[in-house]
Amino acid sequence: MRLNLVLELMDVPGQLVKVLEPIGSLGANLVTVIHKRDYKTENGKVPVQLTLEGELEDLKNVVKRFEEMGFTITQMDDVILKEKISTIFFGHIIDNDLRDTMDRINDLDGVSIVGCEIKLDGEDRSTALLNIEADIGLKQFIFDKIEEIAEEKDILVINEV
Repeated sequence: MRLNLVLELMDVPGQLVKVLEPIGSLGANLVTVIHKRDYKTENGKVPVQLTLEGELEDLKNVVKRFEEMGFTITQMDDVILKEKISTIFFGHIIDNDLRDTMDRINDLDGVSIVGCEIKLDGEDRSTALLNIEADIGLKQFIFDKIEEIAEEKDILVINEV
């Protein structure tokens, strides 16, 4: 059986070797690796495409190990598993505890903030751009939760369309 994966790796020495280690040790074979360091995702990670062969159980064990090791699998057999979402907060975001806002978003199952850019305007209102990575199919749920948080904190939120 063959399995195609796309993983996101941090752009630091040793990451590719680290991701390749469990493949052979768990009984699978590596067929193809496409690793283009000159291309990075919005969160600064490098996508790596792997094609593996092996018994179904061995391939499942490899995927499980990747997840245990903290690697993000964005595609499996051409099915997108993660999606990128951007949202903008505008208002007194620092005064209304940006940390709490981000923690509440990160606490949602299958959701992780992968980037945050803040523009401060002195004592006036500020702007924060949040880049979020989420399991596929959660976009509307996330937007609804973000709207709840923003309404509670009297912050304007602009979600992507």
